[in-house]
Amino acid sequence: MLSKRIIPCLDVKEGRTVKGVNFINLRDAGDAIELGALYAEQGADELVFLDITATVEKRKTLVDLVRNVARQINIPFTVGGGISSIQDASAVLNAGADKVSINSSAVKKPDLVDQLAREFGSQFVVVAIDTKSMNGKNFVHTHGGRTPTSIETEPWADEVEKRGAGEILLTSMDHDGTKAGFANELTAKISTKLNIPVIASGGAGKKEHFVDVFTTGAADAALAASIFHFGEIPVPELKQFLHEKGINMRIE
Repeated sequence: MLSKRIIPCLDVKEGRTVKGVNFINLRDAGDAIELGALYAEQGADELVFLDITATVEKRKTLVDLVRNVARQINIPFTVGGGISSIQDASAVLNAGADKVSINSSAVKKPDLVDQLAREFGSQFVVVAIDTKSMNGKNFVHTHGGRTPTSIETEPWADEVEKRGAGEILLTSMDHDGTKAGFANELTAKISTKLNIPVIASGGAGKKEHFVDVFTTGAADAALAASIFHFGEIPVPELKQFLHEKGINMRIE
């Protein structure tokens, strides 16, 4: 049985790590390079770096910052934000990323998922899905959650798997930053249907929420930001707690 993964997320704006609630009201959370090094040292399983305004500002991911973070860590490192071509992905991977994450560009040009999978292999391709409940259905949002689409979340997850995505990063905008728990029902629907790993994101507030998302939510990995950035739950403490609850974790 594969170990469940704990993944801190660095949402980066103008070179600094930030965190908000429901994708808005951002506040500074520290230096991205220092935080990345800290989480690697603490035993985080992976790291996700999202340049959250790259797509909105129509620019590329901060490749130099990616390179500087990569130099400080020894764990798998996923980078997203502003990646819209093979060339963009190649630049990020050459800077030290292990995987690329795409969201808005995948919605705009779905065959980009196929192209990236063919060029680099499915294991390098993470499709991020920012989802929000509207009138009882879950819809994909793009541009850092700013732009709603008419695409329903579950069929989209199914499609990107068929196109070659190796993993899905599922973020519930309704739960993001609330610390009220993950979107376990939706996560379970997607995770149990697909054959690729699903990373649950949005809503972590206490250690029990991770138990819930790995059991009820059937997630393969759980991503969180503010609880780690502001020292509320240290990564080693969380992993030990989950291990004691019978959840298979990599404990160093």
